[in-house]
Amino acid sequence: MVKMTGAKALVEALKKQKADVIFGIPGGALIPIYDVLYNSDIKHVLMRHEQCAAHAADGYARASGLVGVCMATSGPGATNLVTGIANAYMDSSPIVAFTGQVNTYSANTSYMIGKDAFQEADIIGITTPITKFNFQPRTAAEIPRTVRQAFYIASTGRPGPVVVDLPKDTQTATADMDFGDNIEFRGYRPNYEPHPLQIEKAANLLANAEKPVIIAGGGVISSGASSELIALAELLVAPVATTFMGKGCMPEDHPLSLGMLGMHGTIAANKLVPKADVLLAVGMRFSDRTTGDVTKFCPGAEIIHIDIDSSEIGKNIVPHVPIVADAKRALKALYNRLVKSYRKKERSIWMRRIQELKKQQEDLVRSVKGLSPPRLLIELRKIIPRDAIITTEVGQNQMWAALYMKTYKPRTFISSGGLGTMGFGFPAAIGAKVACPDVPVIDIAGDGSFIMTSQDLASTVVGGIPVIVLVLNNSMLGMVAQWQRLFYNRRYSAVDLGAPPDFVKLAEAYGAQGIRVGSLGELLKAVKTAMKSDVTTVIDVPIHPEENVFPMVPPGGEVSNLLTGD
Repeated sequence: MVKMTGAKALVEALKKQKADVIFGIPGGALIPIYDVLYNSDIKHVLMRHEQCAAHAADGYARASGLVGVCMATSGPGATNLVTGIANAYMDSSPIVAFTGQVNTYSANTSYMIGKDAFQEADIIGITTPITKFNFQPRTAAEIPRTVRQAFYIASTGRPGPVVVDLPKDTQTATADMDFGDNIEFRGYRPNYEPHPLQIEKAANLLANAEKPVIIAGGGVISSGASSELIALAELLVAPVATTFMGKGCMPEDHPLSLGMLGMHGTIAANKLVPKADVLLAVGMRFSDRTTGDVTKFCPGAEIIHIDIDSSEIGKNIVPHVPIVADAKRALKALYNRLVKSYRKKERSIWMRRIQELKKQQEDLVRSVKGLSPPRLLIELRKIIPRDAIITTEVGQNQMWAALYMKTYKPRTFISSGGLGTMGFGFPAAIGAKVACPDVPVIDIAGDGSFIMTSQDLASTVVGGIPVIVLVLNNSMLGMVAQWQRLFYNRRYSAVDLGAPPDFVKLAEAYGAQGIRVGSLGELLKAVKTAMKSDVTTVIDVPIHPEENVFPMVPPGGEVSNLLTGD
């Protein structure tokens, strides 16, 4: 037991969790904590908007595999975190968000919480639907245990966000603090080990399959199961499609890689997955953007579904063999069961079909000239390192990047999947760069999204966090405009951004570097310059306002029914 204030205990507890960076903005309800941070070796990155603090913590977590930490004051500071917390929840990203709160008691010992005090908001009530768990310690002595529990819950089982709401008087009060390692949490027992009987059933299905296909989701990345995935796919000679969140769990230049499945999936993935006779889905949730019309998804396949979250099993598609387990352990168990007796099948026709469909995808952009996004992203990929981290905003830029920026390693493609949060990519890039300072971090942005969080250019310049922002600038809310163009007879309602900011001048106003390009050669030169710069670089790339993202599955359609051109 050590006697200290709650604020001091919080910082010490964070150190014990090896939390070495906080993304945040101080305020009145957090001043005691920030006073302790003044002499702490924990790095604090001062963001310019609390939403960006949450996204930066999210980007940090996804790039590093560690828990990201963000912090905001009570009331509007806390509520500004909400979008970022919801984003982390939808994408199963482990973050812990600390919020300030008004005093539990006033000077006359009456309750303050619940009395609408200055800058009070019920952040526990607001965030309960979008977190794994919430805490509000009512005494200083509870803080060390609360921090241990918060990090444990955020990082175990299916990862996700946790909120710790800290009344100001718990920060200033002094108490005997217990920094022991014990974590007791009744009712929370993640199941990691697969059931042997279910593994046997799945192995038998896969062993007898003629056209097995694997769909790999974000759970493969979270569990560090990429090597197990590749080993099993190679043993079975089974092609692998990924969900959007699974991008990077298998190198996309691997012969068995089909690329991304779904609404803007590759031709190979969308055409071959429905032909499977046995489908192994691992670490994914059969989202509507992956399956299209769920009633017509893989009608001839027997489905094996592996997920650590039992609530996802049968929620959208009822599998023939459900396996509730950690992806890494389940894939390893399947491989160990099959490798002893499995005899590889001759699949030359199957492999030839994969190559034919991949060629169709390449033919879509082979004749494209100028600053067309698919072409420029393909060429960009050639000049950046294989381990460069790509983040994206949301919209056309996001889907172009998913389709044409091949990803070779886990945790090197970071984007907002489930919530589709415009403005996510830039602050996520900040977090990723803090986590991985030695690799280039590039945000593939649209002008509409980048405008939403561009104020945090100041955070990158002052904080010495050089990232690259590639703005595909069409002066439109591009994805909404594409839908209006294709499905609403070109009735462009409220999508024309008019005169966007001069992104070069905007970057320079913050002390960053701004470059406008007019050709592919200029773009590649600008990126090479940016990768050597010690300040953030914004590259403005004008593109045609009527560029479309193809392939595309019309909303509610079958994934195999792709639009591939105008």
